[in-house]
Amino acid sequence: MNMFNIAVIGDRDSILCFRAVGVSVFPTTDDEQAKKIFQKLTRDDYAVIFVTEQLAAGLDEQIQKVAFQPLPSVVLIPNSKGSLGFGMGRIREIVKKAVGADILADEEEG
Repeated sequence: MNMFNIAVIGDRDSILCFRAVGVSVFPTTDDEQAKKIFQKLTRDDYAVIFVTEQLAAGLDEQIQKVAFQPLPSVVLIPNSKGSLGFGMGRIREIVKKAVGADILADEEEG
Protein backbone atom coordinates (compact mmCIF):
# COMPACT_ATOMS: atom_id res chain seq x y z
CA MET A 1 0.00 0.00 0.00
CA ASN A 2 1.40 3.40 -0.99
CA MET A 3 1.47 6.05 1.68
CA PHE A 4 1.11 9.60 0.47
CA ASN A 5 2.03 12.64 2.47
CA ILE A 6 0.65 16.14 2.81
CA ALA A 7 2.85 19.24 2.87
CA VAL A 8 2.39 22.96 3.33
CA ILE A 9 4.69 25.76 2.16
CA GLY A 10 4.37 29.29 3.50
CA ASP A 11 5.38 31.76 6.15
CA ARG A 12 5.99 30.28 9.59
CA ASP A 13 3.06 32.02 11.33
CA SER A 14 0.59 30.72 8.75
CA ILE A 15 1.65 27.08 8.54
CA LEU A 16 2.96 25.87 11.90
CA CYS A 17 -0.54 24.91 13.02
CA PHE A 18 -0.58 22.25 10.27
CA ARG A 19 2.16 20.34 12.08
CA ALA A 20 -0.34 19.48 14.85
CA VAL A 21 -2.34 17.34 12.41
CA GLY A 22 0.66 15.54 10.91
CA VAL A 23 1.28 17.73 7.86
CA SER A 24 4.91 18.28 6.82
CA VAL A 25 5.61 22.01 7.10
CA PHE A 26 8.14 23.94 5.04
CA PRO A 27 8.34 27.51 6.31
CA THR A 28 9.72 30.12 3.93
CA THR A 29 8.92 33.57 2.60
CA ASP A 30 11.57 33.43 -0.13
CA ASP A 31 10.34 32.71 -3.68
CA GLU A 32 13.54 30.92 -4.77
CA GLN A 33 13.57 28.69 -1.69
CA ALA A 34 9.85 27.99 -2.20
CA LYS A 35 10.58 26.86 -5.79
CA LYS A 36 13.24 24.42 -4.58
CA ILE A 37 10.96 23.06 -1.86
CA PHE A 38 8.05 22.71 -4.29
CA GLN A 39 10.19 20.85 -6.85
CA LYS A 40 11.41 18.43 -4.17
CA LEU A 41 7.89 17.80 -2.91
CA THR A 42 6.58 17.08 -6.42
CA ARG A 43 9.30 14.42 -6.85
CA ASP A 44 8.53 12.82 -3.47
CA ASP A 45 5.34 11.00 -2.49
CA TYR A 46 3.24 14.06 -1.63
CA ALA A 47 -0.39 13.78 -2.64
CA VAL A 48 -1.41 17.26 -1.49
CA ILE A 49 0.71 20.39 -1.31
CA PHE A 50 -0.83 23.44 0.34
CA VAL A 51 0.81 26.73 -0.67
CA THR A 52 0.03 30.15 0.77
CA GLU A 53 -1.33 32.52 -1.83
CA GLN A 54 1.53 34.93 -1.21
CA LEU A 55 4.07 32.32 -2.38
CA ALA A 56 1.85 30.91 -5.14
CA ALA A 57 2.41 33.93 -7.36
CA GLY A 58 6.12 33.08 -7.53
CA LEU A 59 5.35 29.39 -8.08
CA ASP A 60 2.82 29.84 -10.87
CA GLU A 61 4.95 28.16 -13.55
CA GLN A 62 5.71 25.14 -11.32
CA ILE A 63 2.07 24.85 -10.23
CA GLN A 64 0.90 24.90 -13.86
CA LYS A 65 3.28 22.03 -14.69
CA VAL A 66 1.52 19.72 -12.22
CA ALA A 67 -2.00 21.15 -12.61
CA PHE A 68 -3.27 18.35 -14.84
CA GLN A 69 -1.41 15.47 -13.25
CA PRO A 70 -3.26 13.18 -10.85
CA LEU A 71 -0.80 13.94 -8.04
CA PRO A 72 0.11 16.10 -6.34
CA SER A 73 -2.94 18.24 -5.85
CA VAL A 74 -1.90 21.83 -5.16
CA VAL A 75 -4.23 23.84 -2.94
CA LEU A 76 -3.79 27.57 -2.41
CA ILE A 77 -4.54 28.81 1.08
CA PRO A 78 -4.60 32.28 2.63
CA ASN A 79 -1.85 33.21 5.02
CA SER A 80 -2.41 34.46 8.57
CA LYS A 81 -3.08 37.98 7.26
CA GLY A 82 -5.93 36.93 4.98
CA SER A 83 -6.74 35.94 1.43
CA LEU A 84 -5.53 37.59 -1.75
CA GLY A 85 -8.28 35.84 -3.74
CA PHE A 86 -5.87 33.74 -5.85
CA GLY A 87 -7.31 30.43 -4.67
CA MET A 88 -10.86 31.39 -5.61
CA GLY A 89 -9.57 32.85 -8.86
CA ARG A 90 -7.96 29.52 -9.81
CA ILE A 91 -11.13 27.60 -8.96
CA ARG A 92 -13.16 30.10 -10.98
CA GLU A 93 -10.91 29.66 -14.06
CA ILE A 94 -11.03 25.85 -13.82
CA VAL A 95 -14.83 25.85 -13.53
CA LYS A 96 -15.10 28.35 -16.40
CA LYS A 97 -12.95 26.14 -18.62
CA ALA A 98 -14.91 23.00 -17.68
CA VAL A 99 -18.41 24.46 -17.94
CA GLY A 100 -17.85 27.06 -20.64
CA ALA A 101 -19.27 29.91 -18.56
CA ASP A 102 -18.33 31.82 -15.44
CA ILE A 103 -20.97 30.39 -13.11
CA LEU A 104 -19.11 31.66 -10.04
CA ALA A 105 -19.18 35.33 -11.11
CA ASP A 106 -20.43 37.87 -8.62
CA GLU A 107 -23.84 39.26 -9.51
CA GLU A 108 -22.53 42.79 -9.94
CA GLU A 109 -20.00 41.56 -12.53
CA GLY A 110 -22.87 40.35 -14.65
